[in-house]
Amino acid sequence: MLRSTANPPHDPAFVRTLFDEMAETYGLVNLVCSFGFALRWRRQCIASLPRPDPAERFVDLMSGMGELWRSIFDRFGDSLHVSGIELSPEMARRSDSKFRGSVEVRIGDVFDWNPSNAPADAVVCSFGLKTFDAVQQLALARRVAEALRDGGTYSFVEISVPRIAFLRVVYLFYLDRVIPFIGWLMLGNPANYRMLGRYTRAFGDCRHFARCLAEAGLEVQYRTYFFGCATGVLGRKPSVPLVPAE
Repeated sequence: MLRSTANPPHDPAFVRTLFDEMAETYGLVNLVCSFGFALRWRRQCIASLPRPDPAERFVDLMSGMGELWRSIFDRFGDSLHVSGIELSPEMARRSDSKFRGSVEVRIGDVFDWNPSNAPADAVVCSFGLKTFDAVQQLALARRVAEALRDGGTYSFVEISVPRIAFLRVVYLFYLDRVIPFIGWLMLGNPANYRMLGRYTRAFGDCRHFARCLAEAGLEVQYRTYFFGCATGVLGRKPSVPLVPAE
């Protein structure tokens, strides 16, 4: 399996078990611990998405509990179809599908999904990228390029390590110590929530993924949110393939 690596935290079996165990408390802990910023960043992820024409078929990678779907339908209307791909059965089971638009969720690894038969108008993702190591990010970028039709667009957002030294120290302390404690207060396993800080430290920010997307032939814009506490990438698959620079 493509996501299997020598580093257990990035192995799909480990990630699946982690989020299955966190599913019951993850939504509330995420909202409380981010002081509402997670909700805002998700909305910005969709608001900044270049509008595809047509906007009919969206793919939500690592779709979690469907947190992006309301923003997608609010901006692009009810006639489109959203396909979610989620590794954790428990997260998918808790997804809110009470929308006027059409939603389906496929449980499985993104690398086990074959997008070639139904190209997407847009690919989106919120807070799932940090579970991919550097090699997996390159493979994911190629999968995004494969999934998009010519002219299709994409937008990702992810928790990141700020580059401002003081803010970085405070932010990492919050991720490492405070969030696990809040998770414990809300009946979650603090050891699971410590993994969010570990993933974030290893991930850094979206700059490496941005380079991977460019290497895969996609147009790329890099974004920062709230002084780098989150970062994102967005862009388009050109109708004429880009020629990589020598």
